Amino acid sequence: MRIALYEPEIAGNVGAILRLGACLGTAIDLIEPMGFAWDDRRVRRAAMDYIDHVDFTRHADFAAFQGAHAGQRRVLFTTKATMSAYAFDYRADDILLFGKESAGVPDTVAQVCDAQVRIPLRAQVRSLNLATAAALALGEALRQTGALPG
Repeated sequence: MRIALYEPEIAGNVGAILRLGACLGTAIDLIEPMGFAWDDRRVRRAAMDYIDHVDFTRHADFAAFQGAHAGQRRVLFTTKATMSAYAFDYRADDILLFGKESAGVPDTVAQVCDAQVRIPLRAQVRSLNLATAAALALGEALRQTGALPG
């Protein structure tokens, strides 16, 4: 199981997701360009010393990411999907893909994903924070696949 972030814009979200990956034993893929300088101290502050315990890879662009993970199923989390993330059947080698905070992913990226799911929300609100969404998604996917840490 992996989490992939498409062109993330907020250093604190990336740091929190790196910490999530460290705590739950999940690799993280960062698809550039990112909306902040990588040496941004906010990444380190949010990830804390957990950054030393997570397997993460930075990819120059989406094509590089695709090349590195050919054959793995990409599950896109998007507010545009109709299928609930809780009704989807995850596999242990899935990549949970999240778009940038301001705009999600472009249609060209969405079209090459193997599935699109959404986290159900009240109608009065648009979306969750990226790190919160990733935590909910990863928790459900690991629960379904029996891969939650003991």
